[in-house]
Amino acid sequence: MRKLILALAVIAAPVLVMAQPPAGNANIGDYYGDKVESKNAVPLMELPKKLESTESVEGKFKGKVLDVCAKKGCWVRLAIDDSTTAFVKMKDYAFFVPMAAVGKTVVIEGTSKVKTVSVAEQKHYAEDAKKSKEEIDAITKPKKEYSIMAKGIVVVEK
Repeated sequence: MRKLILALAVIAAPVLVMAQPPAGNANIGDYYGDKVESKNAVPLMELPKKLESTESVEGKFKGKVLDVCAKKGCWVRLAIDDSTTAFVKMKDYAFFVPMAAVGKTVVIEGTSKVKTVSVAEQKHYAEDAKKSKEEIDAITKPKKEYSIMAKGIVVVEK
């Protein structure tokens, strides 16, 4: 029995270590994924207007981080304005962002579009964000949101 418990502990340890955002302070100049230059970044508040006439927009966007996936750092939510956000995923699941990025201003390079998010997907991300059961249960219909598939992210302001 002890051997079984020990074997399970050895197997579970790497999984538990992997299932958390990377460590770090998200200091100015720190980047995740491809190295991104902040020059010519468009304020994220301009994204909705850019997507009115096209299906997707490739470019660099500057915005404030509101939330980071608490499980792995595999997604980020950015403020577009006081009531609108953009949901950012990392291209090919190739990099993660530390929780310390919350509240920082970043430049993200990638492709953006408007996406319809299913109830199941919304609930999944709410669980990742450690929302309460009541908040998760309140999700009852699909919603449209601005989505960015990031190649790289750089912290530009605290």
